[in-house]
Amino acid sequence: MTEGTSPPIDFVRQSRAHLDSLRAAGVTFVPRGAPLEIAPAPAAVPEVEAEPAPPPDPLAERKRELTVLAREVAGCNRCEGLFSTRTQTVFGVGPTDPDVAFVGEAPGADEDRTGEPFVGKAGQLLTRIINGCGFKREEVYIFNTLKCRPPGNRTPTPEECDNCRPFFERQFDLVRPRHVVALGGTAAKSLLNTSTGITRLRGKLYEFRGVPLVCTFHPSALLRDESGAMKRDVWEDMKLLLRTMGREVPTVKKA
Repeated sequence: MTEGTSPPIDFVRQSRAHLDSLRAAGVTFVPRGAPLEIAPAPAAVPEVEAEPAPPPDPLAERKRELTVLAREVAGCNRCEGLFSTRTQTVFGVGPTDPDVAFVGEAPGADEDRTGEPFVGKAGQLLTRIINGCGFKREEVYIFNTLKCRPPGNRTPTPEECDNCRPFFERQFDLVRPRHVVALGGTAAKSLLNTSTGITRLRGKLYEFRGVPLVCTFHPSALLRDESGAMKRDVWEDMKLLLRTMGREVPTVKKA
């Protein structure tokens, strides 16, 4: 044993000494204790990998953003002359990612009352034009450059168009139509940023934010056209649209 190290404990000698002391004290029986049970170590729980979160749905996110934008438009008061006279804003209807969107200039009285674009007589004629092209109305997106009705259905002012343009462009980018039709001079001038009239703009193919654009007369102008010449021009414009889309052109005019 090295210096500074405690001697080993003699458990046998200590046990005998302990028993002798118990015997001297008159203890003749020591019960045997139950064997010490050592609980087994808990089994390792296998780690379960968390399932990966599903990827975000871009289309659903864009629809959500459109809903948020519509609420923002409904609270807009940038144009005092429109804000103070409107019944409600008119945002737009139709699916996201449509093959084609139709863009008018501003809501009329029927649209201001219902909150849906193109529901009056001009809207009924637009529906016939859409059907004549081989579409259903619910397959296309319909909206206006302005979201509020100008009093008396007057032509929107340049300032009003400028105030509403950021809303329109955000809406356009979220809807993402593959083709677009500008209905009437106000809508065509706004989208193309030009002062050229609709008579000179129609019949040609343009682009708006990288999307093929066709300009044509507004359905309300067709209702006032007794000669029928505008209707023939509109049908020619729709045939240009269909050819651009790679769709079959009906041989008989249905609009």
